[in-house]
Amino acid sequence: MLPSPGGLVSRSDSAQVSEIETGGAVVQVVGVRRVFGQHAVLDGIDLELRRGDFVVLLGPSGTGKTTFLRLLAGLDTADSGHVVVPYARSVVFQEPRLVPARRAWRNVVLGSRRPRRDRGTAIAALAEVGLESHADAWPVTLSGGEAQRVALARALVSEPGLLLLDEPFAALDALTRIRMQELVGDLVARHRPAVLLVTHDVDEAILLADRILILSEGAIAVDVAVDLDRPRPRDDPRFIELRRRLLKSLGVGDTASPRR
Repeated sequence: MLPSPGGLVSRSDSAQVSEIETGGAVVQVVGVRRVFGQHAVLDGIDLELRRGDFVVLLGPSGTGKTTFLRLLAGLDTADSGHVVVPYARSVVFQEPRLVPARRAWRNVVLGSRRPRRDRGTAIAALAEVGLESHADAWPVTLSGGEAQRVALARALVSEPGLLLLDEPFAALDALTRIRMQELVGDLVARHRPAVLLVTHDVDEAILLADRILILSEGAIAVDVAVDLDRPRPRDDPRFIELRRRLLKSLGVGDTASPRR
């Protein structure tokens, strides 16, 4: 297994906990608080994820979505509470964060102590995202969508138990974004990590999630299961109704017309 760029430290206060010990859950968050100054950005968050769960986190800017993702990634520390995450986890950010001086395949196995021996693994991962022919490309020659696909291949090559996605499609054009949403859905179904996606896009949440959470005032204010068959056409009345409910919960109003 190759190291994931998001870090590889399991945390449960000071103890490492296995999936069996947590009853099959790969993520357990209990009573987590994160305070900046006098403001509790996260105030008593509880969450449990199993392999294959696809959870999307919605909420206005400043409600703690990225802070929560960073806690699960090991990039920040809770002030109190209990956090258990898998040893192998990966993060895909809004920017691809590729190393300019490394070819695409070397970016996929970044951190490996034997990159030449892992070239075949890297190319196989690139093939999964449709970029096998770009294995020797330099990052500067890749489009935004291609670079993000390399980042996705890098995230999945280690077969992580937890995949964290921090608005990974926000910088892409509309058509590329749709293709990336479909690709992520297919790859997650194939590899079955637990997934937490942070986004502001309600339609994207409904298209991808098994479960949608809305953060508000430091707590999970809404927790909705998405019981829609895949694929999920935007003009499905159930899709439109769920969009309406989520937008209302986000304080956007009663807008329900599908985007064209």
